[in-house]
Amino acid sequence: MSQRPLGVDAPPAGTGWFITALGIAQICSWGTLFYGFPLIAEAMRGDLGWSKPVLYGAATLGVVLASIAAYPVGAAIDRGRGRYLMAGASVLAGLLLLAWSQVEDVAAFYVVLAGLGMLQAATLYEPAFAVIARRVGALRARSGITALTLWGGFASTVFIPIIQILIETQGWRGALVVMAGVNGLLCASLYFAAIDPARDAPVPVREDGSAPLSGRRAVAAAMRRPAYWGLMLAWVSYAAAFSSLTYHLYPLLLERGLDAAGVVAVMAVIGPAQVAGRIAIRMLAPAAPVRVIGSAVVIVFPLAAAALAFAPPSVLVIGAIAAVYGAANGMITIVRGLAVPEMVSREAYGAVSGSLTGPMNLMQAVAPLAAALLWQASGGYGAVLAAIFVGALFLCLGFWFAALKASR
Repeated sequence: MSQRPLGVDAPPAGTGWFITALGIAQICSWGTLFYGFPLIAEAMRGDLGWSKPVLYGAATLGVVLASIAAYPVGAAIDRGRGRYLMAGASVLAGLLLLAWSQVEDVAAFYVVLAGLGMLQAATLYEPAFAVIARRVGALRARSGITALTLWGGFASTVFIPIIQILIETQGWRGALVVMAGVNGLLCASLYFAAIDPARDAPVPVREDGSAPLSGRRAVAAAMRRPAYWGLMLAWVSYAAAFSSLTYHLYPLLLERGLDAAGVVAVMAVIGPAQVAGRIAIRMLAPAAPVRVIGSAVVIVFPLAAAALAFAPPSVLVIGAIAAVYGAANGMITIVRGLAVPEMVSREAYGAVSGSLTGPMNLMQAVAPLAAALLWQASGGYGAVLAAIFVGALFLCLGFWFAALKASR
């Protein structure tokens, strides 16, 4: 399917407040629902004596349920229900965080984390991307999605220190009460105020004058395009490589010879590098086709995995690798948000994107466990890095195939 690149047309005037409100809400949603978990889990482990497998098993269950919720959430946003969906999900997230602050047994903890996992499908990037596409139209979504990822890139920088201070001063239960308020009051209010179905762009009719496809019909039509399956392979492979590396980076770098302070220094580079990568796209390639940008960016991932495997135990060398990897990771988030309307279909953005996000989230849930089992079986992270390298190669092959098919 040959498409002209998104972002050639500027977004309509008056969307500045809309993007700003979404951006602030995304910082808070990501900071409390995603980045806060490891800090709270570690504090719970010391207080309640629960093991890491028990704690992280609940998070894995939540991600699995998020993968199931991805399609219906996207389809609901396509039908104009983004305001009530995202605001309502934030209120429910606040209530569940409040319930989490009171848990005393594992069963209740798993129920809470299962619910929070499902709500992530309605509060993080993918639903926000779909809301932007509905507000301004698929042709004009690029600048808004890029801007939103710049906001979201600061979530860890803002909230990890705040949550750590709250844990140290109020305890993990007190920290969760504050996080509950952030979601139930601030995020919900911002989503409700910013998302206004009455201001959404008109849904264009098809060339033959018929109504555009929606829901399952739109997904079925997308599945008939080879580019859809190329993106499916690319994003599932990306999720496997990214989540494995994210969850295992700390012990992996310790095994490679860095001390704890060096590992923290290297990991601190990744977040700012992601923001820098997104800024680079906005400044240097504001109208370049997403398939071209993505085709160049994906090659960084296998190269970074290979470089990490053979790098000396130097903070400077590994930090440089982390910076390049982080920049590419920041760029690929934008590519993910724009690939569907440019390369597959501009109809039913939420439903089609959700159908791709579900399998990706599922892989994101199981890959870290698979990497842990591989580490245990092989006795080291060499085999894990090799598997990440292979996954990154499949990311390249999938995206290049999709780009080739989309350009025809």
